[in-house]
Amino acid sequence: MAGRAAVLARIDELVRLVPDYPQPGVLFRDITPLLADGEAFAAVIDQLAASVGGPVDLVAGMEARGFLLAAPLAVALGAGVIPVRKAGKLPGPTVVEHYQLEYGEASVEVHPFTVPEGSRVLVVDDVLATGGTAAATVRLIESCGAHVVGLSFLVELDGLAGRQQLGEHPIDVLVHVP
Repeated sequence: MAGRAAVLARIDELVRLVPDYPQPGVLFRDITPLLADGEAFAAVIDQLAASVGGPVDLVAGMEARGFLLAAPLAVALGAGVIPVRKAGKLPGPTVVEHYQLEYGEASVEVHPFTVPEGSRVLVVDDVLATGGTAAATVRLIESCGAHVVGLSFLVELDGLAGRQQLGEHPIDVLVHVP
């Protein structure tokens, strides 16, 4: 597949829009057709890897679809991968970060022994929406003494202003949606 423009066009073709899922009024972006297309998926990983601005020791993928991007991206970058899990999914010891959702609270956690102090970490997820999970993940990684060198997303929902919660960290997004 050719350059970034061709990859973006292929993403647009493959990401399926599902109205009113998981609740009325939400337009869900289903990336499973993109993941099922080996050539397109590889091109997405190549584009994400090409956008990383420096050395990375670890790629942190947020549960659950972030895992699907983080693992191959880590391999492409010669880095390790860290699963950032919902609370209660990892056997202890863990470090936990709590954050607010629109209607309640959630938590994410990692094993602290997988995030060495001073390591350079790229945070990855499929969609940047309100930014709550991404911001909590950044705080979690930094609480382990690591440095978040950037964040990468397949899609950003620009109207939800999630990037405003992420401070000054470099952010790479392949597809912007109003």
